[in-house]
Amino acid sequence: MAERMLKFTTIERRTPEKRDAEARDRDFLEIYADFIDAKATEQASRCSQCGVPFCQTHCPLHNNIPDWLRMTASGRLEEAYGLSQATNNMPEICGRICPQDRLCEGNCVIEQSGHGTVTIGAVERYLSDRAWEEGWVKPLAVQAERGQSVGVVGAGPAGLAAAEQLREQGYAVTVYDRHDRAGGLLIYGIPGFKLEKHVVERRTQRLADGGVEFKLGFEVGRDATLPQLRQRHDAVLLANGVYGARDLEVPGGGSKGVVAALDYLIASNRIGLGDTVPAYDSGELNAAGKDVVVIGGGDTAMDCVRTAVRQGATSVTCLYRRDKENMPGSMREVANAEEEGVVFEWLAAPRALLGDAEAVTAVRAVRMRLGPPDSSGRRAPEPVDGSEFDLPSQLVIKALGFDPEDLPNTLGAEDLGVSRWGTVKIDRRTQAANLDGVFAAGDVARGASLVVWAIRDGRDAAVSIQAYLQTKAEAPALVAAE
Repeated sequence: MAERMLKFTTIERRTPEKRDAEARDRDFLEIYADFIDAKATEQASRCSQCGVPFCQTHCPLHNNIPDWLRMTASGRLEEAYGLSQATNNMPEICGRICPQDRLCEGNCVIEQSGHGTVTIGAVERYLSDRAWEEGWVKPLAVQAERGQSVGVVGAGPAGLAAAEQLREQGYAVTVYDRHDRAGGLLIYGIPGFKLEKHVVERRTQRLADGGVEFKLGFEVGRDATLPQLRQRHDAVLLANGVYGARDLEVPGGGSKGVVAALDYLIASNRIGLGDTVPAYDSGELNAAGKDVVVIGGGDTAMDCVRTAVRQGATSVTCLYRRDKENMPGSMREVANAEEEGVVFEWLAAPRALLGDAEAVTAVRAVRMRLGPPDSSGRRAPEPVDGSEFDLPSQLVIKALGFDPEDLPNTLGAEDLGVSRWGTVKIDRRTQAANLDGVFAAGDVARGASLVVWAIRDGRDAAVSIQAYLQTKAEAPALVAAE
């Protein structure tokens, strides 16, 4: 091992080649190239094989990163992929969109010692893409049919991960989703320049080929209520995410030209998929030829500003009330956006939107400073008197985060327990809701979070659902024996 690993002192960190901003800012193709075999092997060899691997402990899925890096460095690529996918249902997706700088790579020991982190995400993507090319990704290995069924509400990462785990255990699984394609926000929320759609589609096709049934264009609460699904299935998993956009509570916030981030991104992704979107064609959800201001500092805001650049916006500005060091989004995405011409107004917040009800014309903003910590422990932004300024804008995109919908009402289940934030109230040990046989995973229970956490929740929920169904299957036999 010593010959193949621990080379971080002699080999510099290298990331895959990235297309120049001028070559990428008018298309929605992914911006990073794949590693070639030699480069993936070389970069994997930089791993220090820590006794306590912080990369692994800070990964929500606890992926066995040091071991599959060692296998990659040794040229044992199929084995490396096998170990990678053993704890992750979508490694090629996480390799593309996880904020590694805040998770595995951000906690890499050699990064802390000044040698530059191992490029874990790029190697993970390389292994998974190679696995698809070489046929190492096998069909679902389904055990004997158990005669019990599970309904999964939501075809996003939490629902898909749970569906795969449960189907392999022999349960009949039906996934219900309001959209006309499976994948949830992986298809409709994340732009193609971060995640091309064929990468998601081959995963969902693998599930369909393995016997998972998809009922698309199916809205729970409209086409069937949660109580009706409970009658239809032995267990139900709620994994329908959070879609309620937070409002911009300033004067003019309801003007035409002020749109929610998710509406904007869904329209753009649908256009990329070849759909007709009237609101895009009319210009309502199209940045072409407009001054665009995106309000927010998370990864969704970064998706919006970079999408606006590609749509041909005249100017794109991101307005965020804290400084760069305190923004929640990935620093890698900020750097990509800056390369593509996005202007960041740090420590600035909207005070009013100018124009009239029929058209926004500008954002009136105010400079902020960071005061004492708030209840979350972060320094709270405070306005600076007399610091107002105007930003011309004909399209304002609200990327302020997401809240759950009114779940008891929308799902037709008034007795469904919810938290004070509106998420499904669950037992955190089992992810069981207050209704018998109902579980919840991902953002609908956790609140808006990362894809990797949704996958983790889906896998954990599958374990609890299986335990519940085994108990349920054994109950008649115990009654008969008595």
